[in-house]
Amino acid sequence: MQRHSDGSLQGTTGRDALGGRPFFWSACAVALLTTAVGAAGEEWPQWRGPGRDGVWSTTGFVAEPQAGLVRIRWRTPVGFGFASPVVAEGKIFLPDLQLDRVASHERVVCYDETTGRSVWSQAYEVKPPEWAFTPGQETGPNATPIVEDGRLFAIGWHGHLHCLETGRGEVVWRRDLAHDYPDAELRTTASPLVEGGLLILVIGGKPDACVLALDKETGHEIWRALGERAGYSSPLITQVGATRQLIVWTIESVTSLDPASGKRFWRIPVATPADMVVSTPVCQDDRLLIGGMMFRLAGDPPSATLLWPKEAKPTARVLSVTSTAFLTGGHLYSPRLNGELVCLEADTGREVWRTNSVTDLKPGASVHITPTGNSALLFTDRGELLQARLSPAGYQELAHATLVAPVTPFGGRNVAWAPPAFANGCAFVRTARELVCASLALGP
Repeated sequence: MQRHSDGSLQGTTGRDALGGRPFFWSACAVALLTTAVGAAGEEWPQWRGPGRDGVWSTTGFVAEPQAGLVRIRWRTPVGFGFASPVVAEGKIFLPDLQLDRVASHERVVCYDETTGRSVWSQAYEVKPPEWAFTPGQETGPNATPIVEDGRLFAIGWHGHLHCLETGRGEVVWRRDLAHDYPDAELRTTASPLVEGGLLILVIGGKPDACVLALDKETGHEIWRALGERAGYSSPLITQVGATRQLIVWTIESVTSLDPASGKRFWRIPVATPADMVVSTPVCQDDRLLIGGMMFRLAGDPPSATLLWPKEAKPTARVLSVTSTAFLTGGHLYSPRLNGELVCLEADTGREVWRTNSVTDLKPGASVHITPTGNSALLFTDRGELLQARLSPAGYQELAHATLVAPVTPFGGRNVAWAPPAFANGCAFVRTARELVCASLALGP
């Protein structure tokens, strides 16, 4: 073992399961992210984790670590889709598409968290468009499901919405949203959220059904709002003062709604191409980041003021079309469209630093940032998991491992775009071919 000038300990080399390529995981880095193996019970039950903020609030760090390596605990084959796995009740839940010329099926599959074995599967027939059968253009469910109180809510690529019992996958209720809210451009790609007794969806349906709130017990509509087209961005609820606000980014606007009634608080017209309306809104205190636009929020009465940028062109208003930024203190960290990782001042948008060492500088680059303790985990489009310290002083990589082989063709290369889930000392990551559990914990 060798001690470096920064105080970290470099462990021994290991071989991953992707063709024998060597990778390193420093003992110092493992100590920063690793939970004690016995500290079970963590969950990642929805898009971007328990707080819908991308944070892994793991505890029980090992005080005296030994040299360790990321270890692949299991792999299991899956179908097409970009939805992330969710972790709850000792199980992994993942939607996918089984593509077949005769009969294609979307599924929600439940796996045992420890072994990766299938516990149950709920499938239903779908009819993908002809282009989806072209090699390299296959797609599947994009929306990450949500688990709450023994129920799983999952929405497929074609608008099929299911409420399933988590134990055995039995159907509690179902809706065909493409039938109930018909629109030629219906987008059921945003991940649902639960607010009290409501299941809130962004689908771009008609009439005036871009945003829906359903009774989570029955699936019956409670309210609908906005006659706008949906992008890929998932909604977020934040509280400013005494007011809870549902923040929705569509192709035409950024809008705040009352999550209880659907009443509009404020709306700022912002025309953005659909394939750029991707990242999830990020809030901290009274700051709201939408793509690459920073707003100042007020709660009484609810309102928003654009801080930056002043440029109107979409490329100046969007940092990334694949990833969501990390906002903390007075700074934010995000990949740019070309793959550079940058640190910006939150109040001004001024660039503090940039680095090109995280992933390839190519269109479609992604860096999913998951804060944990005093460091962050970065999962890239190359299928790599990095650990780093992010601060206004600069970028410091601590560890690096390959988790999956990218398999989705884009821009002349293969990419891995779905963000991982993190729970119980493990990372759970999917591609269009497999679901992988990688242990970040020390020990067997």
